[in-house]
Amino acid sequence: MKQTLILQPGQISLAELRAIWHDAPELSLAPSAYPAIEASSAAIRKIVERGEAAYGINTGFGKLAKTRIPDDQLELLQRNLIMSHSVGSGELIEDAVVRLILVMKIASLARGYSGIRASVIDTMVAMFNAGIMPCIPVKGSVGASGDLAPLSHMTLAMLGEGDARVDGKLLPARQALEAAGIQPVVLAAKEGLALINGTQVSTALTLNGLFLAERLLEAATVAGALSVDAAKGSDAPFDPRIHAVRGQPGQIATAAIYRELLSGSEIRKSHLVNDERVQDPYCLRCQPQVMGACLDIINNAARTLLIEANAVTDNPLVFVEEGEVISGGNFHAEPVAFAADTLALAIAEIGSISERRIALLIDASLSGLPPFLVQSSGLNSGFMIAHVTAAALASENKSIAHPASVDTIPTSANQEDHVSMATYAGRRLHEMAHNTATIVGIELLAAAQGVDFHQPLTTSPHLAWAHRLLRSRVAFYDKDRFFAPDIEAAKQLVVQGELSADCKALFSGLYLG
Repeated sequence: MKQTLILQPGQISLAELRAIWHDAPELSLAPSAYPAIEASSAAIRKIVERGEAAYGINTGFGKLAKTRIPDDQLELLQRNLIMSHSVGSGELIEDAVVRLILVMKIASLARGYSGIRASVIDTMVAMFNAGIMPCIPVKGSVGASGDLAPLSHMTLAMLGEGDARVDGKLLPARQALEAAGIQPVVLAAKEGLALINGTQVSTALTLNGLFLAERLLEAATVAGALSVDAAKGSDAPFDPRIHAVRGQPGQIATAAIYRELLSGSEIRKSHLVNDERVQDPYCLRCQPQVMGACLDIINNAARTLLIEANAVTDNPLVFVEEGEVISGGNFHAEPVAFAADTLALAIAEIGSISERRIALLIDASLSGLPPFLVQSSGLNSGFMIAHVTAAALASENKSIAHPASVDTIPTSANQEDHVSMATYAGRRLHEMAHNTATIVGIELLAAAQGVDFHQPLTTSPHLAWAHRLLRSRVAFYDKDRFFAPDIEAAKQLVVQGELSADCKALFSGLYLG
């Protein structure tokens, strides 16, 4: 049975956003939201009745803002706006992200500053609950003046135009609405502009990156701890005193997790004495410093994104109590672009240090393990080229991680002359996350292989659970075989968040709720 989420505009939590991203709860708008919605909509009707000129209500848009539109053409104005702005390209945004877009747009409009009728918002809620996901191309927004093109494609489906997905099946939007008993919307004054002006697409894409980054952090911490045991590394660098004197909160928190993950390892006990090595390489020893910094970046981005998820970001805004409609620039997604750019750094670094651990494990002179983690090396290449794949993806992420927010390009005949590029900044996180998930998956395979070579000694209880989970999907690599399916299976453990399932309590409280 589906969970019901009662949407409180302005009060959505990250836990609720994660639930929406992961699944599709039944959505209900809090009854307390309707008075503000109705008052805002009434204010727009009064402006039209008085014949006052107001941007986006009875004028053209952007550079055409000085063009006055007759009252009998206001509905056509809004429809034309949606049709002309539906110019996106590229692959369609996946349903998990579309769900976030719909919910955040509903919540923003329902705060009562956008001048939109309750019936339009109710239509969006009905579409969400019917599983009607508008087909939104991922490319075509510069992240200022709102995510105009992608949000226009969202609105297009509400009008019964374009396409939608229902249970993964592509349908004409009008057919999907009819099957669900939903009437297509006819937009009134300002409503089209309210629907397409806003940062919900760039925010949803970046939230997708955030939630994937959380899974990557957990999986890479588990895989990294397993690599410590595989390489017979020391747990001394995780001593709490080291991290306390620096004081970085993420570092302190992750060091504690590494200590717990490695606790009780027979492999570690076997080399506590008479080990000639003085220090481990940085990729083992500095994991709390690197992963802790990534955690802090993830949480800083989460704070920004949570504010944005609850924000009103269309234009112009209706302030009912003062009786004013004011044009501003909340649609400029610079905060989201910065959040996405910092998440890109974290995702790239998680993959980068993971790739270094793979390199260590396959190097017999450093790890003490069989060359390339396979018996009869020479006849067998083992993990040699799997590491090359990891190296290629880590290097690719370095290029993709270049900040998007430092770029800008003028649009709309120089009326919209500085943009955030937040939509691309958020979009590229998905590709980066999957690159890093593959790297961490390869590390998991390599670390498990190394631990197997230490039998009959066993790793810690937590890490043994992760090892068994992997071995339930992927057998020990005893000789060369078709390796790509193994890597994909390990990657999916990372992407789906399964690798840390046994030790979720260790990671609880790390992230904003």
